[in-house]
Amino acid sequence: MANDPDTTSNLSGALFGLAAFAIFSIHDVIIKYLGTSYSAFQIVFFSSLLSFPLITLLMIRDAQPGTLRPEHPWWMLLRSLSGVTAAVGAFYAFSVLPLAQVYAILFAAPLLITVLSVPLLGETVRLRRGLAVGVGLLGVLVVLRPGSADLGTGHAAALVSAVFGALNAIVVRRIGNEERPVLMILYPMLASCGLMAIALPWVYRPMPLADLGALAIVAVLILFAMSCLVAAYRRGAAVVVAPMQYSQILWAALYGALLFGEYPDTMTYLGAAIIIASGLYILRRESSGHSSRNTPVLRTQTRIGLPAGLRVGILSKVAKRRK
Repeated sequence: MANDPDTTSNLSGALFGLAAFAIFSIHDVIIKYLGTSYSAFQIVFFSSLLSFPLITLLMIRDAQPGTLRPEHPWWMLLRSLSGVTAAVGAFYAFSVLPLAQVYAILFAAPLLITVLSVPLLGETVRLRRGLAVGVGLLGVLVVLRPGSADLGTGHAAALVSAVFGALNAIVVRRIGNEERPVLMILYPMLASCGLMAIALPWVYRPMPLADLGALAIVAVLILFAMSCLVAAYRRGAAVVVAPMQYSQILWAALYGALLFGEYPDTMTYLGAAIIIASGLYILRRESSGHSSRNTPVLRTQTRIGLPAGLRVGILSKVAKRRK
C-alpha cells in the first residue's frame, strides 16, 4: 500500500542512501583531482588529520565508561592496518584509473566479505551464495580482462582496497559489539595519521591553500555522507539501503565523462553489472534469514576505502548514548 509505514520508511531510507553515495562520489572526484598532483599517502594523511575534530567531538560526547585500552588489541590492530591499506589503495586507484573502473572493482567487496566470513566468523556459505560469489568474481575478470588489457598498479591498488576493505568489515563484525564505539574510530584514524606521517617525508609536496581547502571539503563531505547513511539505516531496512551504493556507477559515468574525459568501454560496464547482480543476490539471501547466521554483508553499512574508519553502526551507537 502507498501509505504503508514500512514502505514510506524504506523509501525515505533509500533516498537518504542515494544522497549519501552521491556525496561520496563528489568526495571521490576531489580525491581523483588531487591525486594528479599528490601521493595517495599525503592525501590520506591530511584527510585523516582534518577529520580529527569529529573524533574529538565524539569522544567528548560518548558517555560510555571505559578506558582507551581496547578489549581485543590484536583485532583492533588488524582493523586499523586493514582500514589504512584499503584507504590508500582506493585513493591511489582513483588517481590513475577511470572512476567507473575503480567502482566496479570495489563493488567486489561484498563478495570478498562473504568469502572471509567463513574462516573469521564461522559463517556457512552454501551452494547458491557460493555460486553468486563465483559469478561475481568472474565479473571482476571481465572488468580487468587479464591478457587483453594493460593492467597496472592502479588495478592492483583497487583490488587491494577491496580485499582489505572486506577484511576490515569482517573484523568490525567480529569485535564491534565488544569495543567502545569511539575506539573503533579512534585507532584506525591514529594508525592512518601515524603511518602516513612516516611515509610523508618521501612523498610530500607543498600544498597551496586551495588544495588544503579541497581536503577540508573532503573531510566535511565524509561527515555529511555518513550522516545521510546513519539516517538511511535508521529509516529503511538494510536490504533496501545497502544496494544504493551501486548508484555510484551512474555518478562515475557522469563525472568521468564531464570532468575527466573518461569513457570506459562496454566490457567495464558489463563486468560491473555482473558484480552488482551478484552482490544484490547475496544481500537478498542474507536478508532472508535462512541462509546466513552473521549477515556480514548486510551489516557492513559503510563505504569501502574511508581513511577514518567511520561506520554507520558505530556512529549510531555514539548518537544513542548522547540521548
